[in-house]
Amino acid sequence: MSKNKNHYGKKTVIFIICVFLAILSVMPFLIMIVNSTRSTTQIQQHAVSLIPSHYFSNNLKILLGKSFKPSVGFMNSLIVSISATALATYFSTLTAYALVVYQWKARKAFFSFIMAIMMIPAQITMIGFYQMVYKIHMTNHLSMLILPAIASPSMVFFMRQYMQPALSLEIVQSARIDGAKEFYIFNLIALPIMKPAIATQAIFSFVSSWNRLFEPLILLTDQKKYTLPIMVSLLRGDIYKTEYGAVYLGLTLTALPLIVVYLALSKYIIAGVALGSVKG
Repeated sequence: MSKNKNHYGKKTVIFIICVFLAILSVMPFLIMIVNSTRSTTQIQQHAVSLIPSHYFSNNLKILLGKSFKPSVGFMNSLIVSISATALATYFSTLTAYALVVYQWKARKAFFSFIMAIMMIPAQITMIGFYQMVYKIHMTNHLSMLILPAIASPSMVFFMRQYMQPALSLEIVQSARIDGAKEFYIFNLIALPIMKPAIATQAIFSFVSSWNRLFEPLILLTDQKKYTLPIMVSLLRGDIYKTEYGAVYLGLTLTALPLIVVYLALSKYIIAGVALGSVKG
């Protein structure tokens, strides 16, 4: 009986801790959504509140009344984030496939080179990248925010580490014997096996691309090409008064796609964790 009591007592403590951590995780989003319905005066007087107000339509008018259009920024961010995520996950998985499946002399050196690139901060290369983009007259092009995502050393490392135990080389050899082409094997055999890893990295890549502010600020000067984070940052640049309600509304619009992407891909992450535990 005492062992059962101790067991249930531990489960209760763990449950309480998990609930507490879940509340802490959800609280910032809840406050942000509530503040998007409040006025600037209310937010300045009481920054933290869980009671919604009735200023949502007024904040929406302020947000839509700016010189830029949030809907345009939303679409630009969506195009950049989806395209960058798709390219990054596909080509990183393809690179990992080449490192795991093929035997070639420079394989280890190539992987070491990828690891070395991971150590270089992106800000260091940004000046040279901007000069190159300016010389080829590609500023104010969303493609310059998308194409560099193809080279993602950290994602290649993650995909390689996941693929090594997950992908059986015997399956690849059997497919080759049956006459399957290499891209057919990769697209129809390797990619489905890598779904949990791809979903995990897709979330990180989408969030990173969606929240990116430094590169778009440097490369984009045309308001029609602005992404949503740029527009939200400009809301705080009002000379006379910062409308915090509109700022929180803009942040809410920025966060909603991230929540949707996580909810859509979370089942694959859970499936990957379960698969890993079964293998272990």
